[in-house]
Amino acid sequence: MSVSGSKSMAFERGRELGCETIQVFIRNVRGWLSKPLDQKDIDEFLKTKEEFKREIWPIISHNSYLINLASIDKEKLEKSYTAMLDELNKATQLGIEYEIMHPGVIPISDKKEISKDEAFLQIATQLNKLMEETNGSKVKILLETTAGQGKGLGNKFHHFETIISKINDKSRIGICFDTAHSFAAGYDFTTKKKYNEMWDHFDSTIGLKYLCAFHLNDTEKELGSRVDRHTHIGQGKIGKEPFGFLLNDERFRDLPGIIETPKGKDLKEDKMNLKTLRSLIK
Repeated sequence: MSVSGSKSMAFERGRELGCETIQVFIRNVRGWLSKPLDQKDIDEFLKTKEEFKREIWPIISHNSYLINLASIDKEKLEKSYTAMLDELNKATQLGIEYEIMHPGVIPISDKKEISKDEAFLQIATQLNKLMEETNGSKVKILLETTAGQGKGLGNKFHHFETIISKINDKSRIGICFDTAHSFAAGYDFTTKKKYNEMWDHFDSTIGLKYLCAFHLNDTEKELGSRVDRHTHIGQGKIGKEPFGFLLNDERFRDLPGIIETPKGKDLKEDKMNLKTLRSLIK
């Protein structure tokens, strides 16, 4: 949901669509610098959040796309850490429940390249520092499953198991399962049998207790393509039926789902996708 004009407007915009949960950006997602939140805006957001608590909950924030806790460039890593700390502090000020982030990308460098295991250790180390520095915050960091483009991490379930195993305060870590990303990463859940097998694998590798949210997106790209291209529900390579498996799975009944499908200014695409998803609920 757009926070144009005021961050609290995201609730009104969510209500227009009949949303039960919303995702917002709380700082500049394509730049390193971000101004402090104005106390008036904080108070207004918290007041509106309280008014909407029975209608729209939880509130999810997605971090800046620039943040990469696997960076081997000292300056970029420091900028990433500072930006993520700012994200968590702002999410705390606004009473936001979840902060979603991509695990990270191993940068391509002529001089040096770290292994995946070294990258996972660095990500976990940075997350532990962030959690210590925001001690007392209730914001839970959700690592998002990715398509695995290039040197991107998070396209395999064991990546998350490795990172989580190194996290000190496991009460503040979780997973956001992105349907488009995971399909592109090679996880096939297009039949009920494959769907059940995938979640059995997730549970035995990571643990379903860490699953906290979904990004519900179809994809233009083939299974295992490792390319991130979202499209409308039922109009891509996943198709409608697998979303019905998710929406009717009692285990996930109370977990929030966010659509990140293409949209225009009048939000008619969001209305269409939400209508499609709700039509699958039995």
